[in-house]
Amino acid sequence: MRNGADALMRQMLSSFGISGLFWMGGGFLIGSIAIYLIQKFSWEEYEIKSSYFVSMVIENILWSYLLFIFMSNMHLFLMAPIGYKVIQNVTLAIGAGIYEEILFRVVLIFLLNYILSLVFQWKNYLKNSVSIILASIFFSLFHFIGEFGDYYSFNIFMIRFLAGIYLGVLYCLRGFGIAAWSHSLYDLLVLTRITTQ
Repeated sequence: MRNGADALMRQMLSSFGISGLFWMGGGFLIGSIAIYLIQKFSWEEYEIKSSYFVSMVIENILWSYLLFIFMSNMHLFLMAPIGYKVIQNVTLAIGAGIYEEILFRVVLIFLLNYILSLVFQWKNYLKNSVSIILASIFFSLFHFIGEFGDYYSFNIFMIRFLAGIYLGVLYCLRGFGIAAWSHSLYDLLVLTRITTQ
């Protein structure tokens, strides 16, 4: 995604090169195994059905495609290839979706919601709505920060702001998993379209 947070990922990929990707992938694998082992002991309390994963995949494809159609009609994409190897672009596309949903949705919406709850005695839906709006403003503004950021334009700001609203509502209603993977699949759709033109 072309914003300040994305600039850090771009610099990391360009600095580490292809070997760095293997180290990053290895770290991700080790972290995943650690989480699996930690959570394994509590899985007996829950029932996991494969049909849930199938429905989640279908839902992710649907939400990502709807976002893709919206941004395509606006002639603007949230993500752009960095011009290096395909594996770097794919890593950026998937990583940006997950990383930025954590930053702009999970962390930022939670913090804003918490601050609002300290200041105002609002109902949850109102706190969530205001938090989504504020987080979407930050989300859009970050696209203009950094070496790879765009020149400021109010129209572009509003389009990305609406995309932030879309992802924020998706996160609050469907959870982090759906929002993050819908975001990542959207980035992969953009990558496929740009690299095949």
